[in-house]
Amino acid sequence: MVNLIGTYECKVDAKGRLMMSSAFKKQLSSVLQEGFVIKRSVFQSCLELYPMQEWNLMMAKINKLNRFVKKNNDFIRRFTAGVKMIEMDASGRILIPKDLCQFAEIEKEVVLSSAVNIIEIWDKDKYEKVIDDAVVDFADLAEEVMGNIEADELS
Repeated sequence: MVNLIGTYECKVDAKGRLMMSSAFKKQLSSVLQEGFVIKRSVFQSCLELYPMQEWNLMMAKINKLNRFVKKNNDFIRRFTAGVKMIEMDASGRILIPKDLCQFAEIEKEVVLSSAVNIIEIWDKDKYEKVIDDAVVDFADLAEEVMGNIEADELS
């Protein structure tokens, strides 16, 4: 399992090519050859970049869903909508497909943000707005999400 750390600002060129930050390239060095899957985020207007091994773990979970249950089928269709396999080129760039750039409203300035085992790709202005909006209620959210976990479960 990959555990990524960091938030980095980058630029996307007119063709949608994104130079991956050297810090993320270093953290991903053991899985770079396997490639990546890029997709729309479920909850935000950003993109999610999955190292292939992380995508395969996610697909193993999703593959356990009973496809004869309509909700499950609808979820799978929506979750995988717009999914693309991509690779990093020799220059350390990834090509973000145009439809995904449009979804996330990515133009030039982007933020790459670690989300444990994946990287979120944000338009810089949208990222800053989401972070600023979340500051107000982050303490309540942290208490709600992490407050009931016993100390020994965290270590």
